[in-house]
Amino acid sequence: MKGDIVIVQVQHEKAAAEIIAQIIKKIKGFDRIYTISVGGESGCGKSEIALAISNELKKLSINAIIFGQDDYFYLPPKLNSKRRHEDPDWLGPHVEVNLDLLEKNLAQAIQGQSVITKPLIDYNENTTELQTVDLKDVKVIIAEGTYTSLLRNIDTKIFITRDWLATWEDRKKRNRGNEINDPFTEKILSTEHKIIAGHRYLADFLVNDDYQVVPAATEKLV
Repeated sequence: MKGDIVIVQVQHEKAAAEIIAQIIKKIKGFDRIYTISVGGESGCGKSEIALAISNELKKLSINAIIFGQDDYFYLPPKLNSKRRHEDPDWLGPHVEVNLDLLEKNLAQAIQGQSVITKPLIDYNENTTELQTVDLKDVKVIIAEGTYTSLLRNIDTKIFITRDWLATWEDRKKRNRGNEINDPFTEKILSTEHKIIAGHRYLADFLVNDDYQVVPAATEKLV
């Protein structure tokens, strides 16, 4: 999303480095674009870890591109917020987010399409435009967003387990639209928490509250 500020910190870099170390052989072994998803709740560090993964791959001379779920909302931020206030059912995957289009764009990339067209939301201008993406030299696509664990065309799924209460400080720092002082937004985040509570079980790797990387299979055996 144009206008969003992403600040990668040491904890994000460490988590990204550990994940890439565990999947780099798979990435190099693929003869097509490799796809990664980073899911989790608002403010948990999805954008930061996605960017850190991209940076880690760049160190290995592997080009990666990030597809943010925020670009696939049917409505730009202010209009989406207005719709949420007016319609209590306007929330969640396949309702306010065009996951089908994100899925289609990933499939196009996997199938070898060198150029694709995707939406791009401008946060400050509150508009949606079309973006042409050249994938000719791209080896990895990272899809990041709250509901990206639901995507089918993903080779490795990552889920960050920090919930909406644990992310309060991070959300306060970014403070999109003064969301931290808005009781309605807190209600939305509480509902999102319930919607994606089970998404951790779809993941290959979990990133816990301390940004430690845990193979999801390990958790399932506990």
